[in-house]
Amino acid sequence: MFQGSMVAMVTPMRDDGALDERALERLVEFHVSHGTDAIVAVGTTGESATLDHDEHAHVMRRTVEIADGRITVMGGCGANSTWEAEQLTRVAMEAGCAAALLVTPYYNKPTQEGLYQHFSHIAEAVPMPQILYNVPGRTGCDLLPETVDRLAEISNIVGIKEASGSLERAEEVIERCGDRIDVYCGEDARNLALMNAGAKGCVSVTANVAPDLMHRMCLAVLQGDATEAEALDARLAALHNALFLETNPIPVKWALAEMGLIGPGMRLPMTPLSEQHHETVRQALKLADAL
Repeated sequence: MFQGSMVAMVTPMRDDGALDERALERLVEFHVSHGTDAIVAVGTTGESATLDHDEHAHVMRRTVEIADGRITVMGGCGANSTWEAEQLTRVAMEAGCAAALLVTPYYNKPTQEGLYQHFSHIAEAVPMPQILYNVPGRTGCDLLPETVDRLAEISNIVGIKEASGSLERAEEVIERCGDRIDVYCGEDARNLALMNAGAKGCVSVTANVAPDLMHRMCLAVLQGDATEAEALDARLAALHNALFLETNPIPVKWALAEMGLIGPGMRLPMTPLSEQHHETVRQALKLADAL
C-alpha cells in the first residue's frame, strides 16, 4: 500500500521543550521538496513518549494540514495502553492520516496472545490502515513472526516496520506474510539488504537529514537498479552509523540543528549530543551532501 522512503520525523522543540510550530512547518516543507515518500508524525523518533495526548494529537493534525495532500502522512499511534493506542489511532484517522504506525507496547512485556489481542482490538475499533512496529531493543517486547502471520489476516493491518536487529527474522516475516502485508525496514543500516530481500521501503531516521538520497536509494531498489542503489547506500553509510552513536533521536536532532532546520531542544530524559560526537556527525552529513 505504501512504499519508498518514509521518514520517522523528529518533533521540533524550543529550548524549554515547548513544541516549535515554525520548525515543524520547515521540516514538512523540507520533505515535500526533497522527495520523501511519506512522513511519520510523532512516532518514537518524534519523542512520542514525552508528548502528552493533546500535543501528540496536535502534531499529527498540523502535519497533515501543512502537508496539504502533497505528501502522505502517517500517525505514530503506539502506546503501552491498548486504550490509549486506540484513542491516538482514532485521532490519526480523524486528522486525515493515511495510516497509523503502532509500536508494540513497551515495558508491559505482554505475551504473544496479548500482542495479538492488542493489535486486533485497535484494528477492529478504528477502520484505517495500520502498520505494526516491532523494535524489541527499545520496547522489551518482541512480536514474533507467527503472531504477525495471524495479524496479517486482518484486512486493515497492511504492513510491519521490522527492527528486530535480525535480517533473518525480517526475511521470515516476508516469507510468511509478504503476500498479505508489506514489510518495511526499521534499521537504516539494513535498508538496502532488506529491500533486496523484498521489503517495500523503510521507515528511516537517516531520511530526516538526507531525504533526497534515501528516496533515490529506495526508488533504485524498487526499479531494479542494483548498481545505483548500492552507490547511493554507500553515500549514506556513515550517516547510518553516526545517527546512532547515542540514543535516537539525540544525534539526528543535533544534526538537524546543525543544518539550521530546527533548534536544539528536546525533552528530558533525552539530553543533547555529547560534544565528542559532534565532528563525527558533522563529517557524515558532509559525506551525504547534507551540509
